Amino acid sequence: MRSLVANILTMESSVVAENCPDEVKEVNGKKRKISLTNCGTCGTEAARYRCPGCLKHSCSLPCVKKHKAESGCSGVRDKTAFVPVSQFDEMNLLSDYRFLEDTARLADSVHRDPLVLKTQMGKNAKILKQKALRCNVMLKLLPPGFSRRRENSTYFNKKGQKFFWHLKLLFPQSRAEYTERRVPDSRTLQQILTPYIHPSESDPVKRQRLKVYAHAPPQQVKVFMKAENRRSNSVRYHELDLQKSLLENLKNKVIIEYPVLHIVLKDHCENYTLPGQESGAGRGVAVETPLHGGVLGNVSADAKGSVKERKEDDDEEDEMEDGEIRDEEEDT
Repeated sequence: MRSLVANILTMESSVVAENCPDEVKEVNGKKRKISLTNCGTCGTEAARYRCPGCLKHSCSLPCVKKHKAESGCSGVRDKTAFVPVSQFDEMNLLSDYRFLEDTARLADSVHRDPLVLKTQMGKNAKILKQKALRCNVMLKLLPPGFSRRRENSTYFNKKGQKFFWHLKLLFPQSRAEYTERRVPDSRTLQQILTPYIHPSESDPVKRQRLKVYAHAPPQQVKVFMKAENRRSNSVRYHELDLQKSLLENLKNKVIIEYPVLHIVLKDHCENYTLPGQESGAGRGVAVETPLHGGVLGNVSADAKGSVKERKEDDDEEDEMEDGEIRDEEEDT
């Protein structure tokens, strides 16, 4: 019975081979295409492979290696080779699609490479952080790709020995946001806010938009700055003094790129919890903590620890040539 079934299958395979003379025939018990006649390297054996790079036929691994050594062929198919429209088929379409996928995968892997993403801080940026640390300000800079890093215009004037800060002013009660560039650290917060909310000396356009602040008594205006280096579920704010200079208000605090000031009316201060208070406890007074040789300031425990950790010996890079030391651009 088994021999009968084997004879039938042999007869069917021979019939299929006779009906398809241009496709596939069985030679010596092995199926191969008619077009693959002999090996292009040795010329004696039947070809079993075809080089993806130059389409040359070969029969074995030694012939493949010999072909690559003699012709210098890499054996890699040219995925960008020109194909006429008349010869363009589904296989070419699939090849192009896979080529685009490989390109996208390669580009994505470059963006994920830790060596590429490693922050490369310039010399001026390092000195900017050192000068801020000398003033008891913990300045942190983001990698170059961040938008906050690109828009930061803070720099240090060596001749005047002062910072010129990039500031962002948020007025939540008016849903307004303004940016101040090159603000000297000796200017008080009241002087900084005068062009915005002063009843008579402010800009008319800004005063109209910020009229809720302009009509409020000066003692009703409060300024807060977010305390950095805290968990996302424990957001706290530092209350700043309007009568003190910008530098005095920033001492013993952590700044990421540049200060962001929240100008809030006293009746809306319940959402701005100070360090050391429970969430929702309302406004209070921060505890004055000695830091760096007796300097006092309103500082959270996280900020104090960060400043102490970053207070290191960087004097070898402190001296620069005469002029201004700035992070992004030269003074004009």
